[in-house]
Amino acid sequence: MSDLIVSVPDESLREALGPQPPGVQVIIWDFDEPAPRSSIDLVVPPYLGPADRFRRLDGVRTSLVQSQSIGYDGLEEFLPPGTTFANAASVHETSTAELAMALILASQRGIPDFVRQAETGHQRRSWYPSLADRTVLLVGYGGVGRAIDDRLAPFEANVERVARRGRRDVRGVVHALTSLSSLLTRSDIVVVAVPLDESTTGMVDDAFLASMPDASLFVNVSRGPVADTAALVEHAGSGRLRLALDVTDPEPLPDGHPLFSMTNVVISPHVGGATNAMLPRMARLVNDQIGRLRRGEPVRNVVIGGAGDQT
Repeated sequence: MSDLIVSVPDESLREALGPQPPGVQVIIWDFDEPAPRSSIDLVVPPYLGPADRFRRLDGVRTSLVQSQSIGYDGLEEFLPPGTTFANAASVHETSTAELAMALILASQRGIPDFVRQAETGHQRRSWYPSLADRTVLLVGYGGVGRAIDDRLAPFEANVERVARRGRRDVRGVVHALTSLSSLLTRSDIVVVAVPLDESTTGMVDDAFLASMPDASLFVNVSRGPVADTAALVEHAGSGRLRLALDVTDPEPLPDGHPLFSMTNVVISPHVGGATNAMLPRMARLVNDQIGRLRRGEPVRNVVIGGAGDQT
């Protein structure tokens, strides 16, 4: 029986995988060069990079391409037909939720203002809105949305949740998207954590933002094109809304973009998953996929092609 061949993009992930059982061979392929073999059972591409890099898979026989990202928008057109592609659900949700909470707390409690004051050598005491007793609307209730909800619970906020499909769970009602307009009008903080697809591109438009109350906070930890940048500039530039953005459109924003100069806007450079929690979690996922392939079991997190275990 031939070895199961696994490619990873760098030595750090190979080391994190640890010793492999007999019959599993881990090689390095960083996608900068053509594939080192015509057949690689499990391909782990680099974490970041242009979507067209997946053309490197043309002519390579694979059982699974295991992404290191949760999002996979725009990739299908570059994958060879019949490719089974899995995303990195379970890897980034915790860190992304941490960043969402950091953005919310920084914006609510005036942390950027305090930093600016320190830079001038002058302090001024001011009142800022709390997170406690505020209504937080989570738009998107997948893995990231649920992780944010978990972290909001100790802050005594009133959390409303919206997903494509309305339902009930152990925490109560998850509203359908059809209820979004009415929920926006009574939310102090709106956090968007939806996948990017045709239905969500541009969903945060002028009408969406106009429905939010004055002085409310909009937080985006999903993808930049979910929000209309011109509408964000208009509503933040007028001072009516506050923004906390980990993602933008375009990304990165060009130097001198108006959003950078607004004191009611906090921007981080798409770093939701960029923590030291990523490597060990990614290694656990890849090792689990290796075990499933060796046992002939369905792989996890399949989002394009193939059939897998969606747990």
